Amino acid sequence: MKKVFIMKKAGKNRARAKALSIGQLAEAAGTSVQTVRWYEQQGLLPEPARSEGGQRRYDDATLRRLVFIRHARELGLTLNDIRALLELADNPAAPCEEADAIIRRELARVREKIAQLKALEQEFTRMLEECPAQEVRTCRIIEILSDHAQCLHPEHPGPDDTVARKKQMCSRSW
Repeated sequence: MKKVFIMKKAGKNRARAKALSIGQLAEAAGTSVQTVRWYEQQGLLPEPARSEGGQRRYDDATLRRLVFIRHARELGLTLNDIRALLELADNPAAPCEEADAIIRRELARVREKIAQLKALEQEFTRMLEECPAQEVRTCRIIEILSDHAQCLHPEHPGPDDTVARKKQMCSRSW
């Protein structure tokens, strides 16, 4: 992400924030104007100041908040989690137990997803290893996908359930 300098000198030792248009804010945060408006509608960004001409004007605090939101979304956090984290960020003296709980919950979700993906990888690898890759009539991949009982995936019945599963399935002809 490119760095954006949004402070400009205003006198000898003082600096003031440069007001950003919605387009400048979106570009600086690496998002779209529509996304900025949507976050405003969701209450994640504060109502912006307006220029004399009625254009939205944003400060560096809003840019930092938008970058925070964008980063949290990239990490897969929900809007509700982001909202809760922003409320915590707005109260720096508050305990961070809630932030820890949010991230622990997300970490558990990620670990569960990783386990599911590893099982999927194992299943696909087995399908490829068992397939002679000659003709569809002998294709082990087609056979396994046609009968859940042959699948290793934990949410599918195992090989012991083959007979019961086959009775439930429609007959197949390839």
